[in-house]
Amino acid sequence: MKDALTIHRALLGWETAHEIVRLRLAMSRADELPRALGLPSDRCLVTRVYSCEGGTRGRHFLAGAIVPAGRWPSAEAVRLAVGARSVRHAHADVVNAVTEYAAGLVCPILLPDSMPLLIDRSLVDGPHAGDIVYTATGEASTALGIKADVLYSLCRAEPVDLLASRAPGLDHATT
Repeated sequence: MKDALTIHRALLGWETAHEIVRLRLAMSRADELPRALGLPSDRCLVTRVYSCEGGTRGRHFLAGAIVPAGRWPSAEAVRLAVGARSVRHAHADVVNAVTEYAAGLVCPILLPDSMPLLIDRSLVDGPHAGDIVYTATGEASTALGIKADVLYSLCRAEPVDLLASRAPGLDHATT
């Protein structure tokens, strides 16, 4: 499994400034980062993983969506962006196997090339685009701190309006 040390070594190899932060509270999901770090949710990012069916990429594939902690992207926006017939939350065992990160603690760096990755456009163009953001490392007790624009360029996520005109708690999957 990938962890903070794996991420740290990759970022050192790419000569990328970053910090691995030891959390005072262990977390079971990346949505707990704001509480663990004492930061607003738009400075803490979560990578949601979806199981997609159909479309131009083949029968079944995984896709990731980067959003602020506590927020969920529109499943329809994910479906349209990746060209799938349907999307639903990927099962934890599939997330673990394909991403090599613990489900719920997926880092957007070092994901498989075969996995399309989306990011909400507001994170790329918003007020914190040049600030330090934090994301999970696959471990319950650490987080990655890195400049937002550097993270976005490293993970090569496609900016998409994932959160626009959506009420919280709705539209988690389509079939």
